[in-house]
Amino acid sequence: MHLAHSPCPNDTFIYHAWTSGLIDGAPATRLTFADIDVTNTACARGEFDVAKVSYAALPYLGDEWRLLPAGGALGRGCGPLVLTAGGTTVADLAGKRVAVPSDRSTAFMLFNLWLRDLGAPEVTWEVVPFDQIMPAVRDGRFDAGLVIHEARFTYGEYGLLSLVDLGEWWEGSTGCPIPLGAIVAKSHLDTGAVTAAIRASLDYAWAHPEASRTYVAEHAQEMSDDVCRMHIDLYVNEFSRDLGAEGRSAVERLLGGAAELGLVPKLTIDIL
Repeated sequence: MHLAHSPCPNDTFIYHAWTSGLIDGAPATRLTFADIDVTNTACARGEFDVAKVSYAALPYLGDEWRLLPAGGALGRGCGPLVLTAGGTTVADLAGKRVAVPSDRSTAFMLFNLWLRDLGAPEVTWEVVPFDQIMPAVRDGRFDAGLVIHEARFTYGEYGLLSLVDLGEWWEGSTGCPIPLGAIVAKSHLDTGAVTAAIRASLDYAWAHPEASRTYVAEHAQEMSDDVCRMHIDLYVNEFSRDLGAEGRSAVERLLGGAAELGLVPKLTIDIL
């Protein structure tokens, strides 16, 4: 089974036990590390068997895929930020240049929903690798940057300011948690067995946090141990084990609202 997920600490923490053969009876895996902007488009082409994608990519996937109820990233207080080097305010966003990590990400979807809420000021945007966004904003190549992941812990090191926390905006507007990363599987697979393997791997990680520590650090793209720990604490939670009714409702509200505004196609993928 070809599994693809990012090298970020939340994913390596969740999937370490499964991909390391520590879960009895779990399907054997072949792992590819790929950032979410890669898996978003790769899955749309039918690549991989199980993969971590952005929730914003789900409307572009066909009926050969199913959304699994475990293994993803959905929560509160973990939303994307819009950063500036100072001088740019919400009131003068029109005409500004914004660096974004992907145009099929939940972050970009939330950014566009927020712009609509402001009255849709026109901005220009460019996709930039997420680890290059903060230096580019700091150096004046962009007026603002949309950032995700551990950037919420480190943007101060670049002398940047948060213009808006899109997570706070979304939660305040809807009361819903934020759907960030989803786990999808090909529909011909035994999705029940895949879900069980993911949950067993997460349960193992929670019960034996030291077991994956070295593995997580090896793939953490030079994050400090403290940032790794904060990353895991923020993005791995009970929604990672089971979306539940609240998680499903949040997904439907986000993607349904974006579809109504014409930002994405209508969602057709099954939510298990």
